[in-house]
Amino acid sequence: MKVVGIIPARYASTRFPGKPLALIKGKPMIQRVCEQAWKSKLDAVVVATDDVRIADAVMSFGGRYVMTSPNHRSGTDRCREALDLLDEKYDAVVNIQGDEPFIDLSQINLLIELILRDDTMLASLAKKIDDEDELFNSNAVKVVMDREGRALYFSRNPIPFMRNEDKNQWLSKGSYYKHIGVYAYKAQTLRQIAGLEPTNLEVSESLEQLRWLENGLSIRMAVTDSENVSIDTPADLEKAEQFAQNQILIE
Repeated sequence: MKVVGIIPARYASTRFPGKPLALIKGKPMIQRVCEQAWKSKLDAVVVATDDVRIADAVMSFGGRYVMTSPNHRSGTDRCREALDLLDEKYDAVVNIQGDEPFIDLSQINLLIELILRDDTMLASLAKKIDDEDELFNSNAVKVVMDREGRALYFSRNPIPFMRNEDKNQWLSKGSYYKHIGVYAYKAQTLRQIAGLEPTNLEVSESLEQLRWLENGLSIRMAVTDSENVSIDTPADLEKAEQFAQNQILIE
């Protein structure tokens, strides 16, 4: 089976226009994402963009790109169009976030391992929560899984709710997991979910993966120990610059 990594990269971000082209230690963010993905076990890496400026940048450092519609609702939808535009046939897709310039290679490779399983349609990752502030932060999405590692539900609230314990005891009395928002899909599954209409749970929590669960699809999860540096605003560039400097010193 062949697996392609697709990096959705749009220019018109509300909080950070032109984000993929922001420089981190002299390199555009999209280049750093590609260079990390190239080191993984993926058979190919392609940027899916809607802007010629990003396409030109990708060409300048020897990457591959496809031009996609500017009207997609999500990165998942952009990945589906990109998959259909590729000349080669791929059996599975890893959706790599374009704003995580230092994505851990072990995460990409773990997703590849999961999606290559015959019984896996969709795959994603989670990390154990060990910080109380994160547990009660609605921006940190939580996930609960069954004994086989399949997602049961995702929520912005802490799940499970520990009815008979004080909230300051929840972390010590139970296990909580944060969803790491990277995905892998079988090619046919990606095409299927891109055609699904928004659902009540998805709209309520503003989480597209709930649409998939509501439609009966199974999401295979794996636990990772690492969390990536995500660049959401111009202010986040400072921490990215420091991270890049630390990487240079280590190397």
